[in-house]
Amino acid sequence: MSNNKSSGFTLIEVLVSISIFSILSALAYGALNQSLSTSDKLSEKIDRNQAIQRGIRIIEQDLMQLAKRPIRSEIGNTEIGALTTNKVNGYAVEFSRHGWANRLGAKRSTLQRVAYNHIDNKLIRYHWNVLDKTYSNQINTNELFDNLNEVTFLFMKDNNEWIKEWPPIEVAQEESRVILPNAIKITFMFSDLGEIYRLLEIRQ
Repeated sequence: MSNNKSSGFTLIEVLVSISIFSILSALAYGALNQSLSTSDKLSEKIDRNQAIQRGIRIIEQDLMQLAKRPIRSEIGNTEIGALTTNKVNGYAVEFSRHGWANRLGAKRSTLQRVAYNHIDNKLIRYHWNVLDKTYSNQINTNELFDNLNEVTFLFMKDNNEWIKEWPPIEVAQEESRVILPNAIKITFMFSDLGEIYRLLEIRQ
């Protein structure tokens, strides 16, 4: 007489196997989720850094091409300097620049009037389609940065002294309309990236 024994799994063995599989699945999902989260954060950081670099390049291109071209005020009775930080005008810095590309051959100058201002933790770039603007002229705006706590501009005089306002107060009125600094230092304080600065030598 032969004894044939069944070799199947017991209920306990099945439950243990299911439990182990569930634990391993949860660990694998957690690791995958963590990996995806890390990848997303890295991608966001890369995008952020690239956006900052693009914005800084725009500012550098503007300030490296300063033009000694004052403009008439909006009401036409006074002149505004080629480069000015006069807050009465409503901007942190305002200036004329060379190199405004004109690929379509429009009837306009290749000089451009540009301004920057820090509003609500954002850095805004403004430009006009004419140099001697009036109140009826359209203002074109471009937001370069957000999460910007502070931006400061410093200007180097001929004696290598750094000042916060331009033109220097000791310069004669006629000269103040066209005088340019020897260098400009821009310091950005971002809430997420900390301090970034650029030092630009200005061609006269």
